[in-house]
Amino acid sequence: VVWGGVGVWGGGGGGGGGGRPAGRPPDAWPSAVGALVACGVLYLLAGRLAFRPSPAAGGTDGSFDRRGFVIAATAAVAASAGAGVLGRRLNASGAAEIAATREDIVLPAPASPARPVPAGADLRIRGLGPFTTPNKDFYRVDTALVVPRIDATSWRLKIHGKGVSRPLTVSFDDLLQRELIERDITLTCVSNEVGGPYVGNARWIGVRLADLLREAGVRPPSKGGPADQIVARSVDGMTIGSPVETVMDGRDALLALGMNGEPLPFDHGFPVRMLVPGLYGYVSACKWLQDLELTTFADYDAYWVKRSWSPRAPIKTQSRIDTPRPFASPKAGAVQVAGVAWAQHRGIARVEVRVDGGAWQTARLAAEDTHDTWRQWMWEWPATSGSHTLEVRATDRDGSTQTDERVGTVPNGATGRHSVVVAVT
Repeated sequence: VVWGGVGVWGGGGGGGGGGRPAGRPPDAWPSAVGALVACGVLYLLAGRLAFRPSPAAGGTDGSFDRRGFVIAATAAVAASAGAGVLGRRLNASGAAEIAATREDIVLPAPASPARPVPAGADLRIRGLGPFTTPNKDFYRVDTALVVPRIDATSWRLKIHGKGVSRPLTVSFDDLLQRELIERDITLTCVSNEVGGPYVGNARWIGVRLADLLREAGVRPPSKGGPADQIVARSVDGMTIGSPVETVMDGRDALLALGMNGEPLPFDHGFPVRMLVPGLYGYVSACKWLQDLELTTFADYDAYWVKRSWSPRAPIKTQSRIDTPRPFASPKAGAVQVAGVAWAQHRGIARVEVRVDGGAWQTARLAAEDTHDTWRQWMWEWPATSGSHTLEVRATDRDGSTQTDERVGTVPNGATGRHSVVVAVT
């Protein structure tokens, strides 16, 4: 029975590794090796635990071979350790092969390159992050326990569902051959608290998602299409629902292949991820994408919607103070107060700062790159000694100013104004 259980465990692990959507046959090897070693160890130890015969009566004397058992147990520990090393090497070997396929990818020059970032878009103030977030510093909010590593050469994307008259299946090479566009886009996670770090700006390269949808025969609801939701499915089982109308309204919704001049990092969705400017990530930014199904919001609830989050979630206008940091001790005199503000697909029109609840002061805005990116700002504060509270608010190009009402992230993003307390010396 025990051996049977070990066999089931090994088979289940192997099936889970090799049979998952992102899996390959070699992914089953570590579990299979582990199961074989476990069976061997059980057989060896069970034999050593058997009662040894009595030399006088030909029966058993109620004892067992302690010395033999200790030797067998020691050998079992060594074998288990060896199996662990072998399993890790097998996994590492497979990961190295997939990493090599990513390193071999050369992203073509985009047919529509991003315009140069304006010289004044990055204020280069100490304590203020750069305008473009490096890949290694870009925020991550994963639902997968292990980051999927997918072989781009075998990757496929299916587009199907309601209103799709011409279902499509495309490969990574197919996408590379299409017209690529390059855009600076700021992403924001809905779990970002007021003043939080889950926002970043990068230069992305990819294929216009709307072009692929039109090729598949999809029409937005405003033009008579029967589907109002695109359900994106990841290889790890995650589902993310996006409004068809928003994806096809002319904004740069992408199937992204590259990030900041290189193929997508594994952590950020290699080989292909989706992103839609102006929508929080949980309704737009599916990583490790493998399937797009056209459906309706009435017919299907995506992963987060089933967990009490809103099905539609445009990004809210927000701002953040990056410097001075909370509880900093700047010296009295001119102090640079600086940060970022964002209202993707609307743009930032104004940022204001106040001290200790006083009058709002207009900050200097950095040059705007596009209305899909965040915007840096700075205000020079004539600081006086003592404890002070700095507060910031932003106004977007639609004329909407950040509310002071504090609301948590559920169900569709936090509201409120970021503030920091400092002690001026």
